[in-house]
Amino acid sequence: MSTSSPSYTVVTIWFVTTTDPAAVIAGEPRSDRGFGRKYLAQLNPAWPITPIGQFALNRSAPASTGEYYIAGYPGITLVQTVIEDLRRLSGLDPRLLTSLPANDVYVFATDAATGFGGIAHFRDREVVRSLCARRDRLYEDIGLPDPFELPFWAGDHDDGNGSGIDLPFHPVDLVPAAQRAWLGFDLAADGPDVHVTAFAVDGRPEPRFLDGPDRRIEPDLDSVVGRASAKLGISVRDPGYDDYETHDSGDGDGDEFRRLAEAGAAAARRIGRSVARRGRRLGATIGQKLRHTDHP
Repeated sequence: MSTSSPSYTVVTIWFVTTTDPAAVIAGEPRSDRGFGRKYLAQLNPAWPITPIGQFALNRSAPASTGEYYIAGYPGITLVQTVIEDLRRLSGLDPRLLTSLPANDVYVFATDAATGFGGIAHFRDREVVRSLCARRDRLYEDIGLPDPFELPFWAGDHDDGNGSGIDLPFHPVDLVPAAQRAWLGFDLAADGPDVHVTAFAVDGRPEPRFLDGPDRRIEPDLDSVVGRASAKLGISVRDPGYDDYETHDSGDGDGDEFRRLAEAGAAAARRIGRSVARRGRRLGATIGQKLRHTDHP
């Protein structure tokens, strides 16, 4: 007797009480680690709750099995997790669906491995709209299509690869369109940052991000700055220099300095605009220093 392997669907639930979710997200509020822990403790008191990180959801991989990504903002709360073998969002566990008070609850579900996509809008715990499908199978179609769906049903998003009985679109492509229409923003890398706190509930230990001999740590900007500054004899805190100060100038030093400066600039871009300004100042100082290394 053959058995099919389970599917794992990433489910993102937005509990909304504000009239303008996009305005809240545009402010890029920070997530509250304490809120997430309390939420999970109430959802299932038996769970071992382990914080595993804080980051921007729109620029990271989605949650994995046994994980919850949570953020509580004014008027809007986000919960993302993985649910096994989910086919119909109308059948979502009521404990999860009603875990927070909200008149409007929006649910988005994707499984990249199977091509499954699902969208649902609940108002006062009643299903207003739910569509869950793969391209070759419709699992659930409750309520009337929203206006944003019409181009999909009309075939405007048909790639021509489906058969005669397939939907004229990929359901996973409908998910971001639904989010944009219902919430007013895109959960995208170039959009506003959606800060979340991540937790594991499968008993794993809390990660030791800075420890462990096998973990590869990228050098931060301070270490790059320090290496370049030490090589040139420049103070990081006081970038002033003497035009006539003597330095060793072995072959290839200029290339090394430039590589360090480029690495500093790259690190600065990752760390943020404020640190980037510091990197640019150092880069300018290094450039000036290089131009004077041949002075007697």
